Amino acid sequence: MAEHPVVHFEIMGRDASLLRDFYAGLFGWEVAEVHPGAGYHVVDDGGVGGGIGGFEGVDPYVTVYVQADDLPGTLARAEALGATTVMAPREASPGLTVALLRDPEGHLVGLMDRADRADPA
Repeated sequence: MAEHPVVHFEIMGRDASLLRDFYAGLFGWEVAEVHPGAGYHVVDDGGVGGGIGGFEGVDPYVTVYVQADDLPGTLARAEALGATTVMAPREASPGLTVALLRDPEGHLVGLMDRADRADPA
């Protein structure tokens, strides 16, 4: 497996229910709400897992998350290569830390570190 595989995707917008119904209907994805009323749904399509959601005040976006075991170091390398940090590392849920950057062309890319990932030893 690659050292930094794509491990998650997100499709976010203003209306989580609309997006959930659209992608479930279009692709037959199994979509489950994480916490009732939270506006975030987990996708299990048999491939890379993802999320569909919507939050007031958040501009719509689609992004992928790449596994990185040193989020601050990866963000520093990204900035040295012309990216900007959009969101510093933060704990999204217990054992899961995420960050966001914009590449030199403006694409939003997520970084993810899971405490429960397999040790590549």
